[in-house]
Amino acid sequence: MKKPKWVIEKEQDRRASAAATVWLFGLHAVRDALSNPNRTRLRLMVTKNAYNKLAEVITASGMTPEIVDSRKFTAPLDSQSVHQGAALEVKQLDWGPIEECCMAADGQVPRVLLLDRVTDPHNVGAILRSAEVFGARAVIAPHRHSAPETGALAKTASGALERQPYLRVKNLADAMETLKSMGYLMLGLHGEAEQTVAEAVLGRTDRPIALVLGAEGPGLRQKTRETCDALVKIDAAGEFGSLNVSNAAAVALYASRNS
Repeated sequence: MKKPKWVIEKEQDRRASAAATVWLFGLHAVRDALSNPNRTRLRLMVTKNAYNKLAEVITASGMTPEIVDSRKFTAPLDSQSVHQGAALEVKQLDWGPIEECCMAADGQVPRVLLLDRVTDPHNVGAILRSAEVFGARAVIAPHRHSAPETGALAKTASGALERQPYLRVKNLADAMETLKSMGYLMLGLHGEAEQTVAEAVLGRTDRPIALVLGAEGPGLRQKTRETCDALVKIDAAGEFGSLNVSNAAAVALYASRNS
């Protein structure tokens, strides 16, 4: 039986993603990638000083590192990268489909974050850290107009990229519909919304919640807003001021869990 076109396209996207490689850098990012059994690791470059700090995890990983002179660190990194003498080439992680990643586990009431055109890798890295701390099942973003898996993102995530699913999908609205079909309540953060996150989830703490955040400035696209079940805001003390998207994600996750 011939596979539907959408199934073929999804498989092609996943194969292309799996084939892509990225250079991670920094002691924390490299250490956690070396410890991740789901990472395909290709090449490790370290200075003598970095090797001494990572020796145990390098040995456990089974990799043979290239020891390089700190003055001639030749890994293909941006010249501004703070690599701390460690760089690791890896294949991108494949977390599998939304349906598997976003299912409840161990009696947990799941939370998911969706990012609409959030392109700054430092913001996404910080969001991954918050998602891990507050137990989100996944962070989901579109392939286009989002931050890809890069060394800068991994360094900001400080290891969370290895443990927190980061799914990049072809169409964000379709991903939202998939989550809604799984029972998720879809809440889009919008500064002019009438109700707060806490008010929207009051009495619904047993229901899966998906929080949708847009880029700073433009916010959520119209199609994204229309796909939400409701628009919500973060309760602020005054009329002025705003949070950047990574801080807003952390506050919204906390509010959705504790209302």
